[in-house]
Amino acid sequence: MDVYSTVVKFFQDGGFFIYPIGLVLVIGLVISVERWMYLALQKRRNVNAFDNFLPLLRTNDLEKMQLFARDNNVPVTRIIGCGLDMMKVSKQRGDIENAMSEGILEAIPNLEKRTGYLSVLANIATLLGLLGTIVGLIAAFTAVASADPSEKSALLSLSISVAMNTTAFGLIAAIPLLVLHAVLQNRANAIVTGIEMSAIKFLNVMTLNRAIEAGLARSADDELLAGS
Repeated sequence: MDVYSTVVKFFQDGGFFIYPIGLVLVIGLVISVERWMYLALQKRRNVNAFDNFLPLLRTNDLEKMQLFARDNNVPVTRIIGCGLDMMKVSKQRGDIENAMSEGILEAIPNLEKRTGYLSVLANIATLLGLLGTIVGLIAAFTAVASADPSEKSALLSLSISVAMNTTAFGLIAAIPLLVLHAVLQNRANAIVTGIEMSAIKFLNVMTLNRAIEAGLARSADDELLAGS
């Protein structure tokens, strides 16, 4: 009960700026939960999709691979689908790798969507806390200057409580939001790294199966053209 009373008193003495800081914290937590669940789902779907794709990759059956990529709306299969589509036009590894890189660039924004808002919200919470502190100090100096001597002590104490509580709550809101931003950013980067590794595995297997060329022939042709 003492903890509850302390929290209630903290908010009561915090002044107006406590509430917008609380709203910022709630918005940040909602975004964090949504992004955490989305990234966990995407990681699981990408891993499962590539595990299911590996048996097809070993068969070197391009038609079945294209059907699988078309039927599975997962970033890793869409990116492999970009490589398979390019294989209809060019058998050079560099061309196929470029096409898959474009697919990765298209997938990144969906993985990083709204995560950047967390750092912005953390800065807003800190600034609101600072603003509340300034307002509280202004009220404190005004109380000392114009209030009745018998009321100065109470008014000064109340104004300082507003100043300190808003600063503290601004930091209480900002610190976890910054930590969550870093954690979610790392999770998104890990998913992108996993997709890139899957793409490289696809390219290496297709190169070993001689479905695509490593690009040496094109380099030799370019040297002949340059020499002539």
